[in-house]
Amino acid sequence: MVKIFRFAAVRPEREAASRVAAVPYDVVTADEAAAIIRENPMSFLRISRPDAELPDIPPHDDRVYARARERFDELRSAGVFRDDGSPGMYIYRVSSRAGTFTGLCCCLPVEDYESGVIRRHEQTRYDKEDDRTRHIDAVNANTGPVVLIYRDAGSLARLIEGLADTLPPEAEVRWHDGSLHRIFLISDPGDLARIEALFSTVDRLYIADGHHRAKSAVNVAHRRRQDGRGPRGEEDRFMGVLFADSGVRIHGYSRMVRDLGGRTREEFMNAVSGSYGIVPCGPVDPSAFQIAPRQATGNGHLMHMYLGRTWYECRAKGDPPSDPIATLDVSVLQREVLERILGITDPRGDERLQYLGGARPIADLEAMVDRGEYAVAFSMQPVNVETVLSIADANGIMPPKSTWFEPKLLSGLIIHTLS
Repeated sequence: MVKIFRFAAVRPEREAASRVAAVPYDVVTADEAAAIIRENPMSFLRISRPDAELPDIPPHDDRVYARARERFDELRSAGVFRDDGSPGMYIYRVSSRAGTFTGLCCCLPVEDYESGVIRRHEQTRYDKEDDRTRHIDAVNANTGPVVLIYRDAGSLARLIEGLADTLPPEAEVRWHDGSLHRIFLISDPGDLARIEALFSTVDRLYIADGHHRAKSAVNVAHRRRQDGRGPRGEEDRFMGVLFADSGVRIHGYSRMVRDLGGRTREEFMNAVSGSYGIVPCGPVDPSAFQIAPRQATGNGHLMHMYLGRTWYECRAKGDPPSDPIATLDVSVLQREVLERILGITDPRGDERLQYLGGARPIADLEAMVDRGEYAVAFSMQPVNVETVLSIADANGIMPPKSTWFEPKLLSGLIIHTLS
């Protein structure tokens, strides 16, 4: 059963929240982060991406991680951040054009990750693991939340949403994309006890976003146990924001390929037609995040391909495999097109292949192909939430960049310190 814990967060003062809030560390380059910091010196990227301020030092030098701790301590000393006096839980609510998403922010035990109560569906990369492990250890804090999903019969989500409707917001941030991010503090002992009791009936949690943050937090706990650093406590827990399975959305993750492997467009189309039935789409909505299928018949495995300023609907031929991972649309694309036709056998490392997630308009894909940055784009249909959970239940690992979960949370609004 799931165990959740209260914690006393470090949070920006209400007036500072809008300036402190930042995108997650892994969605910007060091140069992009540096530009944001120059414009806004209070940006949390000074803590989450310290390499942006030290361009002449290797990004994984010990001095880079020490700088992150220095910046965090400076902002706390300056009163930009304050420590909550007693443990509680928090509600993180995002309102955007896609809807309103309401999650519970709490702490989760490392042991639940180790035992499989907390399930994952993606592999982590060692280099990214090492980076965040060293960052968490140096800053002595979980600076970004792990986003998780739970199966809910309705009562948990209703309770959390009801509290958010009645509590005053502790912070409100209107982000550049128009979304509104609000933080609420749950401090009433009765409310906290009810939430804890309801979660004790939940069997599992599922990581939606933040696989590297979760694994790195586990690594820090292991290191500190081995080193004998301090009594066991907060370092054996990491910060998560929990959403009901009905309270998230999944978008497809587009694939962009730089060349056609020496083929002309006609030759490439002929090669693809060996595995897919191909039909021109006609006009599409450039502001949409995905292209709706022309019809719901057939085996259901399809993608949309942008080539030569035209969108095509490509529906896989034949019967789908029985294996739940092999039958994913992204698996079929990888097997039948990227690998068989283009020779892209390493979807994690091949520089010819790039990914564009999730809540990005079709117009962005078109523009990158039309400018000649890429030769072809593939827009994927979203995976069903229950499919992701079922694969995780079966200890399956999905292909890289199979899902783009919404909501996307900002960093810097809630921080969990380890001691």
